[in-house]
Amino acid sequence: MYIAKPGIKKDPVRRWAQPDRIFFGNGACAILAGVFLRDAPLPGFYAERVIPGDGFAGNHIFVTDGIVAFDHHGYSLRNRLLTYFTSGWASRYAEGWHCRLERVAFNLLDTRDLNANKMNGPDQYLYDPIARAKAYLDRVNHIEASARARAKHLVHVAI
Repeated sequence: MYIAKPGIKKDPVRRWAQPDRIFFGNGACAILAGVFLRDAPLPGFYAERVIPGDGFAGNHIFVTDGIVAFDHHGYSLRNRLLTYFTSGWASRYAEGWHCRLERVAFNLLDTRDLNANKMNGPDQYLYDPIARAKAYLDRVNHIEASARARAKHLVHVAI
């Protein structure tokens, strides 16, 4: 979970200059998920979205196969990602932070669809976030990293 310094999200130059993990963890998560699904390094994944309650921050999109998830942090168990993310946001508010989780049913690389869901489209960044997401994903050994996360699930289930 990354919280942008004031003004960064509204400044295209400063926003683009962030390291990849922060860029994709603070506003461009939909683009990363969209490129993951478009290029499908692993089968069976779909996108899910954390939607905070009215008046709260904390929107996030990640991909999952129901057990393993992938976002800007890499691969992890889906339940651990959700616990980390939701407890992080809940700790930023004195009380009341809540969210719902839903499967994404819109195109994560389409500006109109993303804008309708209060997110920036690919053409609303300083440069091409799709190419940046592809380069980020190309640096990951998806088979190995997802297997490590899945092994944690198998150990947990066996206990």
